Amino acid sequence: MLQVNYIRENREKVLERLSVRNFKQPELVDEIIKIDEERRSTQTSLDSISAEANAAAKQIGDLMRAGKKEEAETIKAQTASHKENIKNLSDKLNELETAQHNLIVQLPNLPYHLVKQGSTAEDNEIVLTHGEPAKLPNKALPHWELAAKYDIIDFELGVKITGAGFPVYKGKGARLQRALINFFLDHATAAGYKEMQVPHLVNAASGFGTGQLPDKEGQMYHSTIDDLYLIPTAEVPVTNLYRDVIIREEDLPIKNTAYTPCFRREAGSYGAHVRGLNRLHQFDKVEVVQITHPDQSYETLEDMSQYVQSLLQELGLHYRVLRLCGGDMGFTSAMTYDMEVWSAAQERWLEVSSVSNFETYQTNRLKLRFKGKEGKAQLAHSLNGSALALPRIVASILENYQTENGIKIPEALVKYTGFDMID
Repeated sequence: MLQVNYIRENREKVLERLSVRNFKQPELVDEIIKIDEERRSTQTSLDSISAEANAAAKQIGDLMRAGKKEEAETIKAQTASHKENIKNLSDKLNELETAQHNLIVQLPNLPYHLVKQGSTAEDNEIVLTHGEPAKLPNKALPHWELAAKYDIIDFELGVKITGAGFPVYKGKGARLQRALINFFLDHATAAGYKEMQVPHLVNAASGFGTGQLPDKEGQMYHSTIDDLYLIPTAEVPVTNLYRDVIIREEDLPIKNTAYTPCFRREAGSYGAHVRGLNRLHQFDKVEVVQITHPDQSYETLEDMSQYVQSLLQELGLHYRVLRLCGGDMGFTSAMTYDMEVWSAAQERWLEVSSVSNFETYQTNRLKLRFKGKEGKAQLAHSLNGSALALPRIVASILENYQTENGIKIPEALVKYTGFDMID
């Protein structure tokens, strides 16, 4: 959530950066500023009348103690309206603060200066490409056909149990999933991330804190009886560990990792591009989250990008890194890198990770601050990244490592799987 002081003091810059996102409601900025002017004026009036009321109460008390009851009653009559005025101004202030809040949460984060204007994924910048496409045997198969051929993932069984988008992993398919989770967690802890086990359901305050609510409410599974939400990513519970917390500056950066299942309704997602593992309602992911000093967050973003790339390199996958344009970036992000792996069988790029810097957008909602040597608390920066999301990594491994005799397991995973071929 943007800070109202920043919006008021940097109106032109806010409008300019929102235009990079192709934001369709720039008029909200002036509405917020107008309400804020009225809110501050109301607050000033309330403070003034409250001060008068307090001074009058003290004076009345002094007069009563001095036995000057008549003078005390005169002042009491003169200030009788203070209580009603204070109530009216307090009510008005609450209404203005609510109206201001309801408008501010409609504003997305401001893109970092390196983020270019654009409307769709076609406008994203290719930062780098690593490796070469895999050389596949003749008549190479997409992963959903490989999964059926080797009986390792059953999509129809998942439909029977739950519905489309909830696959069942079997035998070596299940073991490959478990191997990848352990591989990612071991590498994260070796890189200094502290492993956490967190709840898979969160309350509305947690969803608001990281920006899933109210923006993505329709994309989350909602347990209405208990008013809890199934998490779309471990980012939500992990970042909310620090909601309403003041951190010591010397404890920064804070680095956490967590494995969780993730649940997304993916409403409106249809077509061949979402076939098989390409888009699911439930999937596994290992997430990395950092809370950093504002002066270091973009250096941290680069480090996190390099870390995710190191995992892809160990798995021997051909990938590219994109810097997302304003129109393709998430609502809460200031800058995002996407990592995509080439699927030679499908002949398309598959997104396997996003690494984002949210600057103070989440921490302002979370009231997540740090206190430096001067003793003044200020908002920290938050970042997160997929390291990695399993479905498309599994799809990429199945497709890019297929041979005429079966599917070869990447060398880095063999000690985790306990086998080197799926055949």
